[in-house]
Amino acid sequence: MTVRTSTSCPDRVWGRVAGPLRLALAAGVVAAGLLVQPVQGQAQQQDLSATATMDDPRVGLRAGAGNSAEQVFKNMRLTAWAPKPAQFDSIAGLAFINSDLAFRDNFVYQGNFSGFMIWDIADPTSPELVSTVVCPTDQGDPSIWGDLLFVSAESRRSRIDCGSEGVEDGADRMLGVRIFDVSNPASPRLVKNVQTCRGSHTHTIVPHPSDDGVIYIYVGGSSLPRDASEMEGCSAGTVAENPNTAQFRVDIIRVPLDDPESAEVVAYSRMFEGLAPVGTRGGPSGCHDLTAYPHYNLVAGACGSYGILLDASDPENPVRLDALSDENFSLWHTAVFSNDAGMVVFTDEWGGGTRPRCRAEDPLHLGGNVHLVIDENGRFHQRSYFKMPAAQTETENCVSHNGGLIPVPGREIKVQGWYQGGVNVYDFTDPDNPFEIAYFDRGPVDDEVLVVGGSWGAYWYNGYIYSSELARGLDVLELTPSEYLSENEIEAAKLVTMDEYNPQSQPKLVWPAAFPVARAYLDQIIRGNGLPSARTSAIGSALDAAEAASGADRRDRLTALAGELEAEAAGSSDAERVRLMAGVIRDMASAEQ
Repeated sequence: MTVRTSTSCPDRVWGRVAGPLRLALAAGVVAAGLLVQPVQGQAQQQDLSATATMDDPRVGLRAGAGNSAEQVFKNMRLTAWAPKPAQFDSIAGLAFINSDLAFRDNFVYQGNFSGFMIWDIADPTSPELVSTVVCPTDQGDPSIWGDLLFVSAESRRSRIDCGSEGVEDGADRMLGVRIFDVSNPASPRLVKNVQTCRGSHTHTIVPHPSDDGVIYIYVGGSSLPRDASEMEGCSAGTVAENPNTAQFRVDIIRVPLDDPESAEVVAYSRMFEGLAPVGTRGGPSGCHDLTAYPHYNLVAGACGSYGILLDASDPENPVRLDALSDENFSLWHTAVFSNDAGMVVFTDEWGGGTRPRCRAEDPLHLGGNVHLVIDENGRFHQRSYFKMPAAQTETENCVSHNGGLIPVPGREIKVQGWYQGGVNVYDFTDPDNPFEIAYFDRGPVDDEVLVVGGSWGAYWYNGYIYSSELARGLDVLELTPSEYLSENEIEAAKLVTMDEYNPQSQPKLVWPAAFPVARAYLDQIIRGNGLPSARTSAIGSALDAAEAASGADRRDRLTALAGELEAEAAGSSDAERVRLMAGVIRDMASAEQ
C-alpha cells in the first residue's frame, strides 16, 4: 500500500511502547527457541455476567431481503447500496454469499463463494459493477497487489478451470490460491492456480522487506490435507506421527511479480509447535486468518485456540514471539494491530459465523473482541473484551467478524462487521475501556428462518466505509460528527489516502501537517479536559487566524503557537496530545518557508 501523505508525528501512542519487535531485536531476546512459551489469558477486572441488551434501537428491526429491511443508524449513514449481480443473487445455502474486500485505486474487489466482483467506486455514492467472474472457490477472499488479484480456494467443488460442474477427477480440483491478472478490470484473466495440500480458507500478503519484486502469501486454513494420490507430498497426522505432515503448518507461497506464473509454495511454518490443548479443544493445526503489519515485520495469527505473534523479518522463516489462549474464546478468528503496533485486537467467531450468537441471553464476553497489549519483548498482555451490545434474533447470524482501523490521529478506532449484527465503530485507545461510537444495522433477511447474511467485513478506504454484505451486496457508509467523534477528526481521517489496501496486510497510517489534524488533536484535548477551556478557545482562535493568513504571516503565527504549546505541554493532563498538536503546527510553519 502507498500512503500519499507524510508526517513527523512520533511513532508512539501514549503509555505504550512503539515498535516492540525492533526493541526486542535490539535487546537480543528474539531468537530461535526464545519467547515461544504460550501464556493463558485472563480478563482484566471486567464484569463477565453482562449479556446483550434489549434496550437499543437495533433490537426488533423489521426483516426484508435486499435493501428493504428496516434500518437504523447512529453517527453514520448509508451513502449507497449496490445489489449482488444476477450470477450471485441467490440465498440457496452458502454457495453464493459474499466474502471479503480488497481495494486499489478506484476499484473494490469483492469476493464471493462462487467467484468475485470488481466495482468502480470513483463515485462512492454510486458504485458501478465493472465485471463479475464466476469461479467457485469458497471463500473467495481476495487481495490485490498491482495488477494481480489473489483469491482463496478451499472448496472441494473448486476446479482448475473455474467451472461450475463440480469435481469428479481429483486432477481437476483446485485447492490453494488463484492468481488473476486484472490489468483490464472488465476482463480478468486467470494466470495461475497455486495448489496447496489443504487449500486456502484465507490468505495474507507479506511483502519482501528488501526486494520489491517479490511478495509472499501466507495461507490460512484448517482443512484436512488431501490425499497424496491427488497432490504429491500431501499427508495428514501429527508432527510426532509424521514429520512430513501437511497438517499443523502454514504454507508460504513466493510470487515473483514479473513472473506470477512461476509462483509456488517455497516454505512452511510449524508455528504451533509446543502449544498445548486449551480446555476441551486441541491445540491449533492451522490459522483461520493471519494479519501482516509489514512496517514492523509483524504477523498476528488467529489460529483456532490461540492468538499468535510472529516476527516475519525473514518471510520464509517466521519466528513465533508469543502465543496466548483464552477459554472464553471459541475460535480465534482475525486480528487488527493498533497503528503503533503496541496492541492487537483479536476476534472470536463463536458459532462459526452462521449461528445467532448475539441474543439477549448471550454473554458479551463471548463472540466478541479481546484487546492484547504487546510489550517491548513482544509478549502479549490481555486486557478487556468488547462486543456489539444490541440483542439480535434467532434468525440473525451474529458474531464478531472482520474490520480495520479508521485513521483518526491520536486515537485507535476500529470499524467492524458483525454479520447480521450490522456494522459498528468503536474506540479502543484505552484497551481497558473500549466504547462504541457509531453503528448501522438492518433487520434480518428473514424473520421466520435464519438466512445467512450481514456484514462480512467493514473497512475505511479514502473517506468512506465499505461493507461486504453476504446476502445483499455492497454497502457504502459515511461517518457523521458526534460527541464521540468530531468533524475535525473525520476530516483529518479523510486526509489519509491509499492507492491500495488489503485489510490483512495492514498499512502504517500517517497524517500530513494540516489544519484538520491540529484541530483533531485540539478536539481530543477539549474532550478530555487536557487544558483549561479558556486556553483551548484561544488555541482554536489562533489556528483560525493562522489559516486565514498566508506566507510569512501564517508561518510566524504558527511558529509562535507551536512554541507556546511546547512550553505548556508538561503542565497539561494530556501532555502527549499537546506535544503532537504542537508538532503538527510546527511542521505546518516549516511548510510556509
